[in-house]
Amino acid sequence: MLWPSISLLTFVTLQRLAELIHAQRNTAVLLAQGGREIAPGHYPYMVAMHAAWLVSLWLLATGRPIVPVWLVIFMALQGLRVWVLATLKGRWTTRIIVLSGAPLVTSGPYRFLSHPNYAVVVGEIAALPLAFGLPLHAIVFSLLNAAILTIRIRAENAALEQTMA
Repeated sequence: MLWPSISLLTFVTLQRLAELIHAQRNTAVLLAQGGREIAPGHYPYMVAMHAAWLVSLWLLATGRPIVPVWLVIFMALQGLRVWVLATLKGRWTTRIIVLSGAPLVTSGPYRFLSHPNYAVVVGEIAALPLAFGLPLHAIVFSLLNAAILTIRIRAENAALEQTMA
């Protein structure tokens, strides 16, 4: 049966496209307010990795049965994703934008984790392929994501330290 896998992949694709539009709007506003982008060099690699993850899922997962437990985990992560977006509001973006004088966000999931959005993404990168019974896909893209997040989190933490100093 094709429709369950196609429905889920369509949901994720539309979600990611909507988030990119939202992020571009927020980025433009933050930059207009005097924000500055930090460590943009890794950004094309991050976008390429996420695009490859999604395109490869379309190629490998279409028509595959869905493992219910991993689907539930993935959908729970979507709830956490919405919590992050709602907490950051106009400050959420896919780039690292620092706005001088803006207070550090410490509410919502940021009470519990420094980088909850990245925790959600780590979970999603693994859970969605596992929902389609693709463990190798989950491992490969989790490793690629870990490499990118290592660079990104270091850059973001350094930028936040400079801003808060």
